[in-house]
Amino acid sequence: MSDGTHLTTWVTRETKERFAAVARHRGLSDSALLKRLVELMLQGAGAEEMGTPEGPDRTTRGSRLTVRIRPDDQLLLRERAAARGMAGSTYVSVLTRSHLRGLAPLPKAEWLTLEKIVTELSRLGRNINQIARAANRGERVSDPESNQFRAMLKICVALRDHTKGLLQANARSWQQGYEDQK
Repeated sequence: MSDGTHLTTWVTRETKERFAAVARHRGLSDSALLKRLVELMLQGAGAEEMGTPEGPDRTTRGSRLTVRIRPDDQLLLRERAAARGMAGSTYVSVLTRSHLRGLAPLPKAEWLTLEKIVTELSRLGRNINQIARAANRGERVSDPESNQFRAMLKICVALRDHTKGLLQANARSWQQGYEDQK
């Protein structure tokens, strides 16, 4: 913590021993437990008490949720987050938001694939517009049975199917925890 500072207090030996026992019971150091207690107290403090202009609805990086998970679940979390190129905490945050709002978020790789699909569809659209303009000017245009039209139709169908499959794989991956690797 580069911007951290030290907070100290004096308590009786008995209080210190009891506090240390509670920290050990929770699997924490004395400092970690004290830090959590200070953060909890500050979360409950109003903006006036803290002397800050932030209201209660303001979301800050400091608004944290601490969750204790089993070591084997932690390993799975790290693996699944890494598979999506995310930090574990970001992965949990995205999953929580997804669950609460009924969303199926797209990882960066899938987003980039969809951007490529949009680019290809834009190219096809330009080609079709050129053909339509030529036809409107009375120029000779290839008949609809030509190879050019069949190729464009084949590309459209493939892009549609690929996009549909990508979206279905994305939805399944958030439910199962893994991206479909094809």
